[in-house]
Amino acid sequence: MADTMQFDLVSPERSLASVPVREVRLPGNDGDLTAMPGHAPTIVTLRPGMVILVGADGTQKEFAVTGGFAEINADSVSLLAERGHPREEITQDVFNDMMKDAHRAHRNATDRRDTVGEEFVTATAKLLGDMQAMGTHIGLDPNQSTVPD
Repeated sequence: MADTMQFDLVSPERSLASVPVREVRLPGNDGDLTAMPGHAPTIVTLRPGMVILVGADGTQKEFAVTGGFAEINADSVSLLAERGHPREEITQDVFNDMMKDAHRAHRNATDRRDTVGEEFVTATAKLLGDMQAMGTHIGLDPNQSTVPD
C-alpha cells in the first residue's frame, strides 16, 4: 500500500490544493472522519468545519469549508467545497461574510417554514451552529456577525 494519496480541493472560485498527503481529516455531516491510503470508496457530505491535511513529513495544513462533498477512494480524495479558504486567509471579515450567508439561509428557511418544512429549518439552524463552532475553533468571534444584512 502507498504511503500517500492524492488530495484535491476545489471551490467554485478556485483550486485550493492539489498535493500528496498521508491523511485527510474531514468534517462529515455524520461525524468527523479521517481518510488514509487504502480507504474504502465512499462519498461524504460535509458540514462547515476544518479540513486538515497531514503531509508525508507530518506537516499539517488547514482549510475552512462551509460544506460540500468529498469522494474518497484508495488512492485519492477529491473535495468539492461550497466555499473554502486556507486557514491563514480566514480573517474576521471573511468569517463575518460566511456567517452572514448562514444567517441569511436560516432566516429564509424560517420565513418559509410552511413551504420548506420544519426539517429544513432545523438543518439551517445546524448549519449556523456549525459555522459558529468553526469560527470559535479558529479563534474568531461568531458574535460579530449575528446581525444579517
